[in-house]
Amino acid sequence: MAEPVRFPNIPLYEGWGAPNRVESDILGLELIAGELPQDLRGCLFRCGPDRQFPSLFKDDIFIDGEGMMHGWYFRDGQVDYKCRWVRNERFLLQEKARRSLFGRYRNRYTNDPSVAGKDQGTANTSAIWHGKKLLALKEDSLPMEVDPYTFEVKGYHNYNGKVNALSMTAHPKFDYAKNELLSFSYQAKGDATTDFLLHVVDASGDIVHQIAFHMPFPAMVHDFAVTDTHFVVPFFPIMTDMEVIKAGGPYYQWHQDKECHVAIVPRRGTADQIQWFKGPACSAGHMMNAFNEGSMLHLDLCLYEGNCFAFFPAYDGSEYKPCPPLLTRMTFDLHHPEAGFSKRVLGPMPSEMPQIDERFVGKPYRYGYTISFAPPRRVSQLGVWDHQTGELKLWNPGPDSSIQEPKFVPRGPGEGNGYLVMPVNRVAENRSDLAVLDAQNVEAGPIALFKMPIRVKASFHGMWVPAQTMQTGLYNFP
Repeated sequence: MAEPVRFPNIPLYEGWGAPNRVESDILGLELIAGELPQDLRGCLFRCGPDRQFPSLFKDDIFIDGEGMMHGWYFRDGQVDYKCRWVRNERFLLQEKARRSLFGRYRNRYTNDPSVAGKDQGTANTSAIWHGKKLLALKEDSLPMEVDPYTFEVKGYHNYNGKVNALSMTAHPKFDYAKNELLSFSYQAKGDATTDFLLHVVDASGDIVHQIAFHMPFPAMVHDFAVTDTHFVVPFFPIMTDMEVIKAGGPYYQWHQDKECHVAIVPRRGTADQIQWFKGPACSAGHMMNAFNEGSMLHLDLCLYEGNCFAFFPAYDGSEYKPCPPLLTRMTFDLHHPEAGFSKRVLGPMPSEMPQIDERFVGKPYRYGYTISFAPPRRVSQLGVWDHQTGELKLWNPGPDSSIQEPKFVPRGPGEGNGYLVMPVNRVAENRSDLAVLDAQNVEAGPIALFKMPIRVKASFHGMWVPAQTMQTGLYNFP
């Protein structure tokens, strides 16, 4: 007889963070303000975590949990919504057992003995469309292919066996001019290994170039950046210790006494062409963009002058010291890597989940889009950064509300000419909205606002796929 399902009374599972555990289909979201632009046709795909069953441990962390795919389909003047569990091996094993079988975040040594040797990937972080495939991504495993309309799982995708790694990042970059996907694998040979791979994937979904090298330590590498000419890979001192995880401890620990290292390598280069830059310990989860300016290379990211993950403790047991994520420009002189890098804060408002007009990935750019936080930290707004003027424009979604990651949708030629589409958390009402804003006039508020009768708890990352691209597989943005 199965045990009753009881989620523990912990802050993580309260309020907006309470497990949702619901699959939904909604035909025609209710339009409650404005009008949907006629040229907005396509799909917004996103992926996030939810808890299938209570965790085996009460010290659960919010980035863990089974993957839930979300899709908003813009067609025939309406928006439909669908969400489904990503029914991968982990999900199916737990479904059969009717309880959680996997332990602490990424720590296989805390799993139930019945799943020894099984894939513990959650497929819970991002969704991308490339090579005519919709992929659910999580950096602990290979991409999971799912049907773009039903979200039925088709299996793991390893690019015809060309990915010589156990996992791939959840943060690939797109070069829309070339229809190329730029990606990477870290700890590529398994827990605490220093193997690292960079991948270039062409429009057909074939890997056409790889670069293999070793990290300076077994780091967590959540995100990276590219320019027109280079990969930019930061290695922050958030590290895996094999003895610690074997003892049942956290998969990552913060090492404040270690330097951060940044590898810069030509996009069609080799490992012996890597230039290494070093600097004091700092960290970041997400990059906004990178670009070249002569011999200088600039990387814009939401930088923490300390540990960006409170749930990954310091290796020496020292107390966690909160630090705000500030949009910062790191600059590297490719003629003088021995000089390290410089840093310049671009604005005082704490911000996360940075996005841009992705037609300008790797190029000099003007606009950036973030979730920006006013005190108290739980109050989030949409921030539009103008790197040319230094101005920051904000849209506040209203009382007891916050936003999830915004996605830019091109409308016509010219940077910033487009829409911003994002879920809105209506916390007091325990439900969500979907907002569409003019990226050039966010202070005016949504040009279309759709009411959702359910709660989209967390959808970390995703992408916009135009209707034409769903058919051809190619991105042809204006």
